[in-house]
Amino acid sequence: MGRQPSAKPTSFDIAYLAGVSQPTVSRALRGSKSVSAATRANIQRIAQELNYTVDKNASSLRSQRTHTLALLFFEDPNPDESMINPFFLSMLGSITRECARRGYDLLISFQQMHNDWHVTYQDSHRSDGIILLGYGDYQLYLTKLEHLVEMGTKFVRWGSVSEDGIGLTVGSDNVGAGEQAGAHLVEVGRRRIAFLGDASDHAPEFQDRYDGLCRAMRAAGVEPDPALQRDAVSSEDSGYAAARSLIEGGQSFDAVFAASDLIAIGAMRALTEAGLRLPQDVAIIGFDDIPAASQTTPTLTTVMQDMKGAGTLLVDALLARIDDRPVEERILPARLIRRQSTAV
Repeated sequence: MGRQPSAKPTSFDIAYLAGVSQPTVSRALRGSKSVSAATRANIQRIAQELNYTVDKNASSLRSQRTHTLALLFFEDPNPDESMINPFFLSMLGSITRECARRGYDLLISFQQMHNDWHVTYQDSHRSDGIILLGYGDYQLYLTKLEHLVEMGTKFVRWGSVSEDGIGLTVGSDNVGAGEQAGAHLVEVGRRRIAFLGDASDHAPEFQDRYDGLCRAMRAAGVEPDPALQRDAVSSEDSGYAAARSLIEGGQSFDAVFAASDLIAIGAMRALTEAGLRLPQDVAIIGFDDIPAASQTTPTLTTVMQDMKGAGTLLVDALLARIDDRPVEERILPARLIRRQSTAV
């Protein structure tokens, strides 16, 4: 006689109907790649037909897991603490959706880099693993990451994929993106290209974008001028101040590559106030493709990062770490979005 389904469907009911073991059902519903794609799809279909939902309390007791992931934000210094970088909001949406798809809750927290957040989250056991977004000063960030590694914390970070070997990183191809921006500016006839952003080991993503720009310029026979680089963090005020410094420095320039859209938007205001026409006198490119980039005057040419892919890869990589499965760092391609600010 066949198994009679329970009044409330259980994972054992699904296992019986799918012809697999109950542990296989549990792994499949967590999205584990140790279960074949066909079997996972069949199990998920049966679970949906039965209106099955995971009993997180029971599951947590069995596995000693919380079935919760923590997302920690670190913002660049900004006097207006009510403002959140729109780029991070896009990333938040993709991570939240992927967590929900995988049956995990998401705990979101804003942190100051100088605080002992790395100790707090390790000791609290509030989550099974941590996703880190942003970092402010990367050199200070590194000391915190080293502590997480020493404590055996499961974490993954978004940022510059490097060879420092500290934790697992998912990030965009920032060098390639910088090359795209540089090649486009050279293509539209610009030779004196300024860069706004902290191009140093304190901000490796910005450094990579600057390196890509310089590589593209040299490939076209144009030598970058270090005097046209100005430090800036990702905010409109910082972009405005950097552009003002560039203008007041007296160096001639006919294009600007800003390390973020917020920097670019602030720079556009400074350039316009100085009587410079965009793009006739100065072409400008940003980075991130935030919603405001398509609403500026002129609309802003920018580099778009793969936010949907980023959220999927960050969650997938963290769950692999939690399950002690092998996982590699991933670099996502970025794409140039051409708009009016670089139109010929």
